Amino acid sequence: MSSKKIILDVDTGIDDALAILYAVKSKEIQIEGITTVFGNVSADQATRNTLQVLELADANDNIPVAMGAKKPLFREWSGPVIHVHGQNGIGDYELPEPSLQPLEEHAADFIVRQVNEQPGELTLVFVARLTNLALALAKDPSIAGKVKGLVLMGGALKTFGNVTPIAEANIYGDPEAAHRVFESGIPITMVGLDVTRKAKFQEEHLKQLMDLASPENEKMIKFIEHIIRFGIEASVKMNEGKCRLMHDPLAVGVAIDPGLVKSENHYVYIETQSRLSAGATVADLRLSRKKTETNAAVCVEVDHERFIEHFIQTVASRDERGEG
Repeated sequence: MSSKKIILDVDTGIDDALAILYAVKSKEIQIEGITTVFGNVSADQATRNTLQVLELADANDNIPVAMGAKKPLFREWSGPVIHVHGQNGIGDYELPEPSLQPLEEHAADFIVRQVNEQPGELTLVFVARLTNLALALAKDPSIAGKVKGLVLMGGALKTFGNVTPIAEANIYGDPEAAHRVFESGIPITMVGLDVTRKAKFQEEHLKQLMDLASPENEKMIKFIEHIIRFGIEASVKMNEGKCRLMHDPLAVGVAIDPGLVKSENHYVYIETQSRLSAGATVADLRLSRKKTETNAAVCVEVDHERFIEHFIQTVASRDERGEG
């Protein structure tokens, strides 16, 4: 069975690390490259974390990593999210120094090159700020019509935000970039807080994962156990419950199996002007208004139990993948 080809864009904190491991271990997708950006941590730290996590999964020799934007398009970066991800972004867990280096190529150039070399074959999976993609689209707007689609973790349509009352972190982190992406014509699947808040990884799930894990994955499972426990403690402090919300892994899950979610087609606008509502993802939800034009399939329901089970089974599995 052929694998779906993806480019994964991350700002590697705890959720991103889990998403990377999920994607690497999946037999259903093939990672053509990983691009990094500022967000949970600096772009430099995100790149280092990404290389370390790939090496932990014995995958970094096959997957190129390209570092991208170090700040939003027009705003200043507000700094790392230490209270959620720790000082180093991965729950202060110390992994060995990575043996390989990132590409010299900028993430935006990497995206443009890969999409043009493989037109119609790549799905972009962005679980961080959309800055790298906005830069790529500025360099070559035609790539919007050459990708299979964009699955992004971001936004909040029918629920409250997690940075402001109405804005989700990835969109809020660079609303101008998000605006450019949503207006580009690229086919978008929006995996936002409407569904990621329901993707709760709890203590019982961690036990299942550890019980299922093969001995060869011991180092990786030890790392996962640490960052999930760190994430659960952070979630408790933020009144999210005693769980780790699987924001970024769910986007990878939807890229693997769109049947995990139900979606609604909307025209999603990104608020960039108002200080009060910057980063809000806005759509006309009035039933009396007929939707004549849409730009995103917005996920509104998720089979969270099936997703968590798939994540556990995938990450715990013995690695039987060949090269490529």
